[in-house]
Amino acid sequence: MDANKKDPQVRYSDEDLEEFKVLILEKLEQARASLETLKANLSGGEHSTDDTAPTFKILEEGYAVAEKEENARLVARQEKYIHNLELALMRIENKTYGICCETGRLIPKERLRCVPITTRCLDVKLKKK
Repeated sequence: MDANKKDPQVRYSDEDLEEFKVLILEKLEQARASLETLKANLSGGEHSTDDTAPTFKILEEGYAVAEKEENARLVARQEKYIHNLELALMRIENKTYGICCETGRLIPKERLRCVPITTRCLDVKLKKK
C-alpha cells in the first residue's frame, strides 16, 4: 500500500455537515439559555440576611459567597462551551468539521453526535490522558 494514499473519504458530505449544524445550533440555543439562567443566579440578590441572628447571618453569607463562586465557575464553563460550539460551526462552514486534528481521519459520527465540539478521535483522546 502506498504511504501517500489517503482514505477515500477525507471529509463529511454536505448533507452530514448540515445534520451536525442543526445539532450544534440546538445545543447552542440550549447553552445560551442556560448561560442566561446562570448569570441571573449570579447577579440575583433576592436572599437577604438582614432579618437573621448574627451567627446565622455569618453562615448564610459564607454559603452565599461559596454559591456565587460556584455559579461564576459554571458561567465561565458555559461560556467556554458556547465558544467551542461556535468554533464547531466555523469548522462546518469551512468543511473541516469531524476531521481529527491529529490524525486527519474522520471522527466517527457517533462520537460527534455525543460530543459535537470534539476535534479529536477517541483513540487520540484516550492517549492524551
